Amino acid sequence: MKHKTHSLSPTRRLKLLLLCLILLLALLCLYYGSSLAPSSRRSDAEDSFGSDPVLGAVGVSRDVGHLHQLPELNLEVPGSIPICDERYSELIPCLDRNLIYQLKLKLNLSLMEHYERHCPPPERRYNCLIPPPTGYKIPIRWPASRDEVWKANIPHTHLAQEKSDQNWMVVNGDKINFPGGGTHFHYGADKYIIALAKMLKFPGDKLHNGGNLRNVLDVGCGVASFGAYLLSHDIIAMSLAPNDVHENQIQFALERGIPSALGVLGTKRLPYPSRSFELVHCSRCRIDWLQRDGILLLELDRLLRPGGYFAYSSPEAYAHDPENRRIGIAMNDLLRRMCWKVVAKKDQTVVWAKPVSNSCYLKRAPGTLPPLCDLEDDPDLTWNVSMKACISRYSKKMHRLKGSGLIPWPRRLTSAPPRLEDVGVSAEEFKDDSNVWQLRVAEYWKEMRVVLQRNSIRNVMDMNSDLGGFAAALVNEAVWVMNVAPVNSSAKLKIVYDRGLLGTVHDWCEAFSTYPRTYDLLHAWAVFSDISARGCSMEDLIIEMDRILRPDGFIIIRDVPSVINYIRKRKSSNCKKEAVGEGISNSLILLHFSGKPSIT
Repeated sequence: MKHKTHSLSPTRRLKLLLLCLILLLALLCLYYGSSLAPSSRRSDAEDSFGSDPVLGAVGVSRDVGHLHQLPELNLEVPGSIPICDERYSELIPCLDRNLIYQLKLKLNLSLMEHYERHCPPPERRYNCLIPPPTGYKIPIRWPASRDEVWKANIPHTHLAQEKSDQNWMVVNGDKINFPGGGTHFHYGADKYIIALAKMLKFPGDKLHNGGNLRNVLDVGCGVASFGAYLLSHDIIAMSLAPNDVHENQIQFALERGIPSALGVLGTKRLPYPSRSFELVHCSRCRIDWLQRDGILLLELDRLLRPGGYFAYSSPEAYAHDPENRRIGIAMNDLLRRMCWKVVAKKDQTVVWAKPVSNSCYLKRAPGTLPPLCDLEDDPDLTWNVSMKACISRYSKKMHRLKGSGLIPWPRRLTSAPPRLEDVGVSAEEFKDDSNVWQLRVAEYWKEMRVVLQRNSIRNVMDMNSDLGGFAAALVNEAVWVMNVAPVNSSAKLKIVYDRGLLGTVHDWCEAFSTYPRTYDLLHAWAVFSDISARGCSMEDLIIEMDRILRPDGFIIIRDVPSVINYIRKRKSSNCKKEAVGEGISNSLILLHFSGKPSIT
């Protein structure tokens, strides 16, 4: 008897084929998805770039032309990157307390070493995309964000309870409101700012002092309300606080759209160049200023400009406390030996000013402590450099000028600063660079106009800031820019500060010290080719950029064509990406990340 043959119909064959493909993909996901545990990544490129007419040794040249073709890299495009578990929604890889515990690091807690950067080794990196917390919403736009944020985006309300008597923040339904209060200004930072100006007898009770006071460092800033209210006075503050017991204070500040950064006065220099700030402010910041021969006050001295101010406020309740009075007397003695003078005092607020030249230092009795730093010490070297218990003397030029030589804001933004010669740049090259970035930024905005909504960009990062031309071109926009100077060009950050802008030094082979979802726009000029030439992983950098970018944010990458092709191929596997302006140059790509995060 003949058996009947059962042939499969084309439709059924297709269904079976699709089922096999689905099973195969599921097995691959199980295999690769297990990488939620840390694993190592190899470098994306074995060979380093040669010298380039524009980029130099993968740095920045004064050539204002287009990026010339560098030797093509054989860049392998990896598969899709898995998404981390939601418990990592606030992961900061180099400020991860769990990592410190797991690696059993021997840290001195009294020196705040546990709040300093400790990055995971390659084999322990989280090679996955950081998801948002449940219920995350696109952040409230500036300027409304100064006063309120979505509670779901930062679901931590303990600060509202702990600081309820100081008006830091108030939970109000699905939002958290910020009344503008602080530890020493319960009734509002705006009134406190005017009070400081009156104490210093500045014209018109304006703290900006005719544009001569522009850059401020607020140490132990809380949720950065002081910095928030300084903005309307044409003053920009770097609001600084550690990831300590109040671990979400900087997260709140960035969600509000206020310039701020994670950092601590511990054992390492802060990542800012010398002579960067006209005012350092500390309102009940609970810092032991007398420890280690006054090394923390000496770090502030390094950062202050000639004649700069240190405003220190403590609660009224401390006025009659014997221990507080003892500390005050000892601080006055130390600062006197550092040649600082009290210029204003009212209630529990004291303002000191540092000298404008080296004259006072040279008149001190032999053996007076703290000593002057060695002439060989470079006060602008900051990345992983230990603090020093010595006074950073002024350069011969500053000593002769008896000041920084800076003109008032806003003219200082576009005028060639005196320290240009320190970085080998002429005034003419500075002007050319500024003009080029004006044109480039106009080009960027033109290409993004189709998808750019009003006030959709507030927090901006320039990942390779050079002389600050990109940020200067944005001065009329309602944004602030974190100018990042890569470690191999960190000397130029002083020019950024001399223009009245803010920034930090960073090594892009490591994770940045910020919370996830904190920037609306990332600008990466030659950053990928730089780290690739140094043997670091471009995919690690992609994961890091994904971590710090907000949903619905933008990335602008300006680099050599091989890098742009790599990025273009990398993004093509993810339908959540919407590219704009890809056709304008083979050295430029602009990306708009629409939809929810996990955007790579």
